[in-house]
Amino acid sequence: MIEGANFGFGIIVSDSNENGAAQFGRNENGSNGPIIPKSANEALRPEKVPQPPKRSRKARSQIVIFLNFMMTVVVLVALAAAGAVYYAMHEYEKPGPLEANKNFIVKRGAGMQEIANALERNDIITDSRVFRFVSEAYLDDDTLKAGEYEIKAHASMQEIMQLLKSGKSILYSVSLPEGLTVKQMFRKLADDPVLVGDLPDELPPEGSLKPDTYKFMRGTQRMEVIEQMIAAQKALVEQIWSKRDPELPISTVEEFVTLASIVEKETGRADERPRVASVFINRLEKGMRLQSDPTIIYGIFGGEGKPADRPIFKSDLDKDTPYNTYIVKGLPPTPIANPGRAALEAVANPSRTPELYFVADGTGGHVFAETLEEHNANVRRWRKIEAEKAAEAAKAAAEGDPAVQAQ
Repeated sequence: MIEGANFGFGIIVSDSNENGAAQFGRNENGSNGPIIPKSANEALRPEKVPQPPKRSRKARSQIVIFLNFMMTVVVLVALAAAGAVYYAMHEYEKPGPLEANKNFIVKRGAGMQEIANALERNDIITDSRVFRFVSEAYLDDDTLKAGEYEIKAHASMQEIMQLLKSGKSILYSVSLPEGLTVKQMFRKLADDPVLVGDLPDELPPEGSLKPDTYKFMRGTQRMEVIEQMIAAQKALVEQIWSKRDPELPISTVEEFVTLASIVEKETGRADERPRVASVFINRLEKGMRLQSDPTIIYGIFGGEGKPADRPIFKSDLDKDTPYNTYIVKGLPPTPIANPGRAALEAVANPSRTPELYFVADGTGGHVFAETLEEHNANVRRWRKIEAEKAAEAAKAAAEGDPAVQAQ
């Protein structure tokens, strides 16, 4: 028998009985059925866990995966590159390891790698690779120039690069004074320890080298200096010759240089050169022999020059050479030395005097005369002075004067 039954239009409800019979009602699915009791934990737990959404075909594409990988690689490479650049710039700009100033030579034709390696070998920089790559970025179209450079202590790679780029290398010099012959100039160039390379087998013409002080870098070829000397003398001679006195009794550049070389050898005093030139010009105009002692010496000894302890003997005046102007009329066939600017200018525009003679005055200068009688008197005076000097020297030597003995 069913308790609590109602008749009509209603829902039959059954309460649980004492025996725990199943109760009926709406279950968790919203449908009628038995109600299943749950614990508190089960009641709080979600009945159904939602499924994750399925990945789209686009997300699963191999191309997308590859692009994601490449993006990651690019980011990592960019970070590594940034770190490398920071490190390189820090190394490039920080003080270097050099403890004291040091000379460094960049050879002609040396490339960046060769220069960088040499700097590292000499303990001037710490990392040749950093110097090479950063310097190449700085230089653009410029280059590091050959030469010898003084690297300052603790100079940074950047400072070293700027120095080698500037070309401000250490310069050496050789002085070639006026009045030397070509052979004598060549001897000085051959003896210079900084210059390199051989001298030419064939000497350039006498008078074709410009006396001057020449600066050059270590490793400069001797032939380069010679070419510079020839070009400089040619330009100087042409410049002065173009401004000469038009009434000069010389018609060619060769004669001009020859007479200038004689004036150069006759006197070392600048104030006397125009006057000495005037004497020779006057003698040429009158058809007189020049009678210049330096021409006799060149005829005997040539470009080697007279030994310092060898006097001019009277017999030398009679030696028959093309350069003996005591015998030959007019100018000798070639210059007898390399004249400087002052001698060239003196011949191009000499003083206008009637003087025909000059002789040494015993003090380093000369005394001039218009007539032979005046000249002979001056010669006698000079010989007396020379005799007195010789006597004093002999007396001092006999008395043991150390100053004389040392000469």
